[in-house]
Amino acid sequence: MEEFKSLILLLAGGLLFRFALTMTGQNWAKSYQQTVAFLTLPFVTYIITKTISGNITLSLGMIGAMSIVRFRNPVKSALELVMYFALITMGIAASVRTKWALQLIIIILIVIIGVKVIQRISKQFDKSFYNVSFNEGISLHMLEVHSSEKIEMIERDKNLKVSISQPNQNEFIYRLAFESKKQLQLMKEEIEKNKNIKKIDINYV
Repeated sequence: MEEFKSLILLLAGGLLFRFALTMTGQNWAKSYQQTVAFLTLPFVTYIITKTISGNITLSLGMIGAMSIVRFRNPVKSALELVMYFALITMGIAASVRTKWALQLIIIILIVIIGVKVIQRISKQFDKSFYNVSFNEGISLHMLEVHSSEKIEMIERDKNLKVSISQPNQNEFIYRLAFESKKQLQLMKEEIEKNKNIKKIDINYV
């Protein structure tokens, strides 16, 4: 029961820190990578502490392993680094007590899948739980639209990533990125109704 309370506290703390940062204008914390990192890193640290507590030899070994990952590997993202730490922690925790390794595996899977599920539910209400960024290494479906007039519907769309306006030449270019092909198709069908559209390019991944 005490462990369950600790896990709930870690989850709540990660979410609160993430929401506090986004509410104060730190939009970097609202990306998928940072959202998952904020929710998983406290659990990883918790399991590390449980595993190495009272064992100096294991503590030194853990520090060495973490240092190798941090300084010898070209890390591209915060989430990538957290996942490496989690994998190392699972291996060490399993050799000490299988229960802790199992807890970490279950929690990480719940967070990774849960964040994605929450995002899909949020989309149903025209909301977004996290922002999608090209810098995260996520493959996105691209939609490029050329129009002779400004399209307000696209201007307001949350998937809009690039907007180029040349009013003197009657040229408006929009580039939108979508996580799912279905979302892109729905947007394409809606856009095609506009008579000012001159060209539509689609790039599926």
